[in-house]
Amino acid sequence: MKDLEKSMTYPAPKMFIAGVWRGASNGASLPVINPATEEVIGQVPVATEADLEEAVAAAVAGFKIWRDVSAFERYRIMRKAAELMRSRSQEIIRNLTIEQGKPLAEATIETLACADVIDWLAEEGRRNYGRIVPARAANVQQLVIREPVGPVAAFTPWNFPLNQAVRKISAALATGCSVVIKAPEETPASVMALIAAFADAGVPDGVINLVFGVPAQISEYLIAHPDIRKISFTGSTAVGKQLAALAGLHMKRSTMELGGHAPAIIFDDADVDQAAKLLGFSKYRNAGQVCVSPTRFLVHENVYERFLEGFMAVAKNIKVGNGLDEGTNMGPLAHDRRIPAMETLVADARAKGAEIALGGERLNSKGYFFQPTVITNLPSDARILSEEPFGPLAPMIPFRDTEAMIEEANRLPYGLAAYAFTSATETRALLAKKVEAGMLTINHLGLALPEIPFGGIKDSGQGSEGGTEALDAYVNTKLVTEAI
Repeated sequence: MKDLEKSMTYPAPKMFIAGVWRGASNGASLPVINPATEEVIGQVPVATEADLEEAVAAAVAGFKIWRDVSAFERYRIMRKAAELMRSRSQEIIRNLTIEQGKPLAEATIETLACADVIDWLAEEGRRNYGRIVPARAANVQQLVIREPVGPVAAFTPWNFPLNQAVRKISAALATGCSVVIKAPEETPASVMALIAAFADAGVPDGVINLVFGVPAQISEYLIAHPDIRKISFTGSTAVGKQLAALAGLHMKRSTMELGGHAPAIIFDDADVDQAAKLLGFSKYRNAGQVCVSPTRFLVHENVYERFLEGFMAVAKNIKVGNGLDEGTNMGPLAHDRRIPAMETLVADARAKGAEIALGGERLNSKGYFFQPTVITNLPSDARILSEEPFGPLAPMIPFRDTEAMIEEANRLPYGLAAYAFTSATETRALLAKKVEAGMLTINHLGLALPEIPFGGIKDSGQGSEGGTEALDAYVNTKLVTEAI
């Protein structure tokens, strides 16, 4: 890997419109910054309105072609794209680490999982079945047909640039839709590699179009465009609500995967050591920049000290550094805006009497590094207990009463993910019934696999981007009833 790294250069960021890699029509661009070194590593093009119109026109033309490609042929092309992602993985992994910051090990997992998502949704596309409904009259036939909804506008974030883009693109392609994807300006090379794999596998020109630019301008243009029929967005709840409202104004179907503030509940009958180990790993993965990251640790008072000790042992052993360096467990935050966000939450907790049991400060003079942080003795009005931290901050809250704990777990408007550790069957059943979340994982870390649903409730969004449910929002259901 080290010899290969020396021979690689970071690719020049380009948009992909109608099968052509190109810059912005007016030459405008924004810098791409390596978050570990703060060095400018490239310039990403900023799409103009003319560029966006070309992308939509290409998607309309591409849709007319792709919708008539057989489900089996779409499957075959998508499976080839997955294999290309695997064969090109070393370069993709390196570029993902350079532009996003995550360690090579985590970039490897994301890249290979990306290929698995393509495989899964390619297979599901072959099974996008309709049905025959028995009629009341002998001479009537009733068919339910699932048709592709049309050109899709997709918006993806920087924390998992491959993982988020591949779910939207693959679901669109598997059902016969075309797509214009607005990818993150911070991490262009990763999504470019994904688009290149699909194009090289044989996806026709215009079916996939990639743009970068000013998020608000692009979303307002694409969502309102009459040729765009469906919206898929992953990002913050505040922005998601604005885009969902805009989509509703134009009667566009939307999938929204938004923010979370996941409770992690540890009961006194749990395997506490295992819980501390797994949750410590999960909390600091991708420097805490994970929508399903455990962010409120609700620990039974009987095992609170033991869990805290085990969790802090994990945190203390994390090596923070450049993701390219051997042994790094946690890279930098993805951009400079995240540092003051972390400092503000820590300062608020400290000012209100909380104890910073570990970390709490920026690391190094170069790069956007922040210490793995543990906060205890938190008052109920600490901002971190209500605002999604999206960083390496772990607030600890002891509890005694199960009913009060469930109220706390459900207190916020978020409802994306939740975690629990307990050995009691009745407790597991209670949690499954009472915890308000789109996803609940008990006694292990079991989220985000291609074959299972991925999505939230309440302010955490609507729709799913995993499992068989992932295709539902990309198809229209048509009834055809005829006398024969």
